[in-house]
Amino acid sequence: MKSVNIMIKPASSACNMRCKYCFYEDVANARAFKNAGRMQNTTVDAMLANMEADLSSGDRVSFAFQGGEPTLAGLEYFKHFVSVTARWKGIKTAYALQTNGILLDDAWCAFLKENNFLVGISCDLLPEMHNATRIDAAGEGTYKQVTNAIALLKKHKVEFNVLCTLTNFVARHPGKVWNQLVKLGIDYVQFTPCIGFMEEFSDYALTPKRFAEFYIDLFGYWYKDYSKGSYRSVKLFDDVVNQLILKVPTGCGLDGKCRAQLVVEGDGSVYPCDFYCVDEYKLGNLAEQRLCDILSSPVIDAFVQRAPASLPALCEACPYKGFCGGNCKRMRKEICIDASGSFCGYKAFLEKCGPTLSALANKQRMYMNRRRG
Repeated sequence: MKSVNIMIKPASSACNMRCKYCFYEDVANARAFKNAGRMQNTTVDAMLANMEADLSSGDRVSFAFQGGEPTLAGLEYFKHFVSVTARWKGIKTAYALQTNGILLDDAWCAFLKENNFLVGISCDLLPEMHNATRIDAAGEGTYKQVTNAIALLKKHKVEFNVLCTLTNFVARHPGKVWNQLVKLGIDYVQFTPCIGFMEEFSDYALTPKRFAEFYIDLFGYWYKDYSKGSYRSVKLFDDVVNQLILKVPTGCGLDGKCRAQLVVEGDGSVYPCDFYCVDEYKLGNLAEQRLCDILSSPVIDAFVQRAPASLPALCEACPYKGFCGGNCKRMRKEICIDASGSFCGYKAFLEKCGPTLSALANKQRMYMNRRRG
């Protein structure tokens, strides 16, 4: 049995918002075509047939729909998609949708619930900062629309989490962020570091110093509630604990090693990473090639082994080198090594919070061992 993870961009880079820090617009502008167009049903059919040909009963496929804004592909697109995979024999499927929530209504939420989608809602939590950066095509803030979408998901009992882009500005307010999580009743949150653009500076990009300060302070709020029996999932904390227990990362790049993903654009083109959906790293087209051919593309090796191959000098004597490995190459300058080369945000976080997280990992490991026994 094998497990396959596929990210699909059914509306390509198209979006009904104009977020000021959008990394995927930056990526799309760096390739020959900016928008591959809405994925047609004929592309869906061919892509899924090429996948099914290399799958067997008992295999598991996880589809994650992202963008741009994936709901722009339309509800009928998603209904067609799941109707095709429903005909697969013995192959297990799981679905996730990352959305800004603007187009969600009762019909959407009923569909998502019926088909067991895990929904990620993009929300920067602090209203004034969300409205300043996550704007619609008319330049208006979208916080109210997003919180309305969250209310709809709760109404329909759709499983969801919040993805907050951790900008340099949001990271200054960990206490406000935590209070807002509690106020909104958000039980699962992932903070995605805001990365700089490929060719220019971004005021919104996170810095290692801000990363460390935010997570160290946030951990204090998180652990205080955890100690009282109130657990709220923060993905980085979960990832560190899981890595300590399993000895393998549960978050992409957390050990400094690139592992090729499969990201499928609207025309079926496949790339190895959401950050690198550019011409240089195109693996092929899943609407035209078998899954096995895509996975054996020599471009995957070229991507995984791309520069920088060596770690920054600060990493060489770091006690967390084996655990972190320099972290994700694309996010290294936002999380780890600052411009001076003398400070690492991830190291500062692990030094402060690592002992407590390690104790929690040991506690969880003992519990798992007892259950096995």
